[in-house]
Amino acid sequence: MASKPGALTEWPWSPLGSFKYLLVAPFVMASMHSYVTVADEDHKDFSRLMIVVLMLWRIVHSQIWISVSRQRTAKGTTKIVDKPIEFEQVDRERTWDDQIIFNTLLMYLANIKLPGASHLPLWRLDGALLMALLHAGPVEFLYYWFHRALHHHFLYSRYHSHHHSSIVTEPITSVVHPFAEHIAYSLLFAIPMVTASLCGILSIVPIIGYMTYIDFMNNMGHCNFELFPKRLFHLFPPLKFLCYTPSFHSLHHTQFRTNYSLFMPIYDYIYGTTDKLSESLYERSLEREEDSPDVIYLTHLTTHDSIYQMRLGFPSLSSFPLWNRSPWYLTCFMWPFTLLCSFVLTSALSSRTLVFERNRLRHLTLHSHLLPKFSFHYKSQRRHESINNLIEGAILEADAKGVKVMSLGLMNNRAELNGYGEMYVQKYPKLKIRLVDGSSMAAAVVVNNIPKETTEIVFRGNLTKVASAVVFALCQKGVKVVLLRKEEHIKLIKSGVVKNLVLSTNKSYYSPTVWLVGDGIEKEEQMKAKEGTLFVPFSHFPPKKLRKDCFYHSTPAMRVPKSAQNIDSCENWLGRRVMSAWKIGGIVHALEGWEEHDCGNTCNFFRLHTIWEAALRHDFQPLILPPSHL
Repeated sequence: MASKPGALTEWPWSPLGSFKYLLVAPFVMASMHSYVTVADEDHKDFSRLMIVVLMLWRIVHSQIWISVSRQRTAKGTTKIVDKPIEFEQVDRERTWDDQIIFNTLLMYLANIKLPGASHLPLWRLDGALLMALLHAGPVEFLYYWFHRALHHHFLYSRYHSHHHSSIVTEPITSVVHPFAEHIAYSLLFAIPMVTASLCGILSIVPIIGYMTYIDFMNNMGHCNFELFPKRLFHLFPPLKFLCYTPSFHSLHHTQFRTNYSLFMPIYDYIYGTTDKLSESLYERSLEREEDSPDVIYLTHLTTHDSIYQMRLGFPSLSSFPLWNRSPWYLTCFMWPFTLLCSFVLTSALSSRTLVFERNRLRHLTLHSHLLPKFSFHYKSQRRHESINNLIEGAILEADAKGVKVMSLGLMNNRAELNGYGEMYVQKYPKLKIRLVDGSSMAAAVVVNNIPKETTEIVFRGNLTKVASAVVFALCQKGVKVVLLRKEEHIKLIKSGVVKNLVLSTNKSYYSPTVWLVGDGIEKEEQMKAKEGTLFVPFSHFPPKKLRKDCFYHSTPAMRVPKSAQNIDSCENWLGRRVMSAWKIGGIVHALEGWEEHDCGNTCNFFRLHTIWEAALRHDFQPLILPPSHL
């Protein structure tokens, strides 16, 4: 919000939230009904039907820019401003699609009331030329002076400061303005279309082309990476007066009093407001190479709908934890797009991992890489070889680039897949990069998630490396661990855990109010827990919350230090600025400068305290227990 909000700063439909799209529903239904029911082909208004098509195209177009921009800036190639984006900016910019709804409503209104705006032909050259000339002349000129006026302290504090709150821009920053500003912008951009309409030479293709041009230039100017090659300006020098670059407009967001032009910098050159750093920043941005990270966290997708929640998806969704049940609009309307994107990710883009996030913590650069597979792919034995090949390729590539540590997240470190990463260490004994499966850090977090006064717990879940380490550590501390299944009891006995390990033989052993749970726990077993029981997960994936009378702790995770930068999305089901223990394990490994690998089927149970203390020393904070267990 602006520092001193003026009149008409809020959008009128803000209280509607996601239901704001219902505002265009009556117009869409009316246009479809009219087109279908009118028998005479000459009286059917195809142009009215195309308004909703244009609306959908503009949303998809902007989303493409969001994903491409976030992936490019994560890699660092030709990046312009190297400052962090945080949750505050994401929250401020989540209403970027309001202007599309507003423009759509205005188009329907014009189609109904404006002479020459209905029953349009598909194409008219004279109308297209008139619109191009009117944009290059009146629109660009008027916008320049209106923009300068917005930087006067009166209007800036009440309106335009809201837009300039984002110093590091994303494509959607371009359209995040108070409602009053968008009224003015809509009037400006309407000049070419209204004039052509009144002249009777308006057509469908120029309208779509003009709106796409506006969106393209807006998104490009705020994408925070440079994409114009020098050769273009060498081949056609006047281009620098006719088309701005992302670095040109980026200076307007960092310097504020220069580079006011819309898309054509000619007016800045005419009136002497061109920033002196424009050319040097442009060249410096083009020369910037891809970042070489210190730590890489290798993860993967979970459910089909998780493509929207990851950082390359919808910012408004990725800034909140992954939902237990997908939102209605994804389930009802987005499933064709979901399946298409899922197919592209797992087929066309499945040959290598993708960089999707870049963070900073002290002196370390941290990258998160996405292996384009879903959780269900890991459950298929025949896919294991291809997944291992992808992981192996990512490890070798990172090793060649001088990365210090790679941490394997989610199901990339399963025992049945690669022996908790041991496969790669044995195959490449001369690896300089250190592999961390994160199990030690996860076990340390789980042990410290158990309330200190606990003397007895129930264990239930698949017996993983983390589970074995936690049970061993608790038994060593004198905590009695009750097992519900004989096969788990036998395995733990064979692994060397003898003291304080008890196999349940009667219902009295369901009395402990702390349960250690993981993958494999069944509904019937959860229902046997006492009221008020605290379930502490040790697995990557959270258990289903079947008991409203019980408490569920988070999966192994910690809150990140305040010094951690560029954290603007949530990691799967974890909250804001919360990081999974498997990811933290690799970071702590690099911060401590440990030289050995921390992966494989064996776990050094006696290092859990050392790893935990190291995490606390680097300002990672444990998550708070549910109130009844504090």
